[in-house]
Amino acid sequence: MATDTPALLQLIWLASPALPVGGFSYSEGLEAAIDHGLVHDEASCTAWLLDQLLITQARGDMAAIAQAVPAWRAMDTARLQELNAWVLATRESSEMRLQTVQMGKSLLDWLRNLQGHCPASPEALHCLADLPPTYPLAYALALACSQAPLDQALQAYAFGWAENMTQAALKAVPLGQSSGQRMLAVLARTIPEAVHTALTRTDETRQAFSPMLAILSSRHETQYSRLFRS
Repeated sequence: MATDTPALLQLIWLASPALPVGGFSYSEGLEAAIDHGLVHDEASCTAWLLDQLLITQARGDMAAIAQAVPAWRAMDTARLQELNAWVLATRESSEMRLQTVQMGKSLLDWLRNLQGHCPASPEALHCLADLPPTYPLAYALALACSQAPLDQALQAYAFGWAENMTQAALKAVPLGQSSGQRMLAVLARTIPEAVHTALTRTDETRQAFSPMLAILSSRHETQYSRLFRS
């Protein structure tokens, strides 16, 4: 993100599926849900992703990002370490942990590789590397650098997640492009609610409780045929 790039363009950049962090290789349990017959068409896939947005993302990772962005802006390292540890502790399967660690390191590399175009300070990059980074904490640093309002920053994260999950659904269900656009429209309309939920969570109400997703993720690790790493 170039330092002279407007905040809106920085958010669009971060929400892009072209961001080289490997998100395209993960379905976050969707492929396992398809394999077990829980998702099989546009309607069931839309319902699944809406639940994932409102139950796991809004209450968990998005809530952590909402708290990490101001912590990055204040360089509150103790708070950042606490939030990063919470993210790691909420990964209930090895592939979930692999995803957040791999994507976190890839986003750190991306920030470093921007060199003089990256507004992240050397101190912030060093702190991120020392955590070591999870994806929500790395993404929060990128969002903090944009100086965009927090609600807009979370909208960018959520839309990027929704677009990646929709693309995963098109490949794995499979579905057509028109179905994908209808699903994305429903998710986009729900993102403001998810952002509001994330912004109102505290340490006591932030949560990661989705047992079915954890079970499916564990089963996916030994699934016979699969396209995705999660």
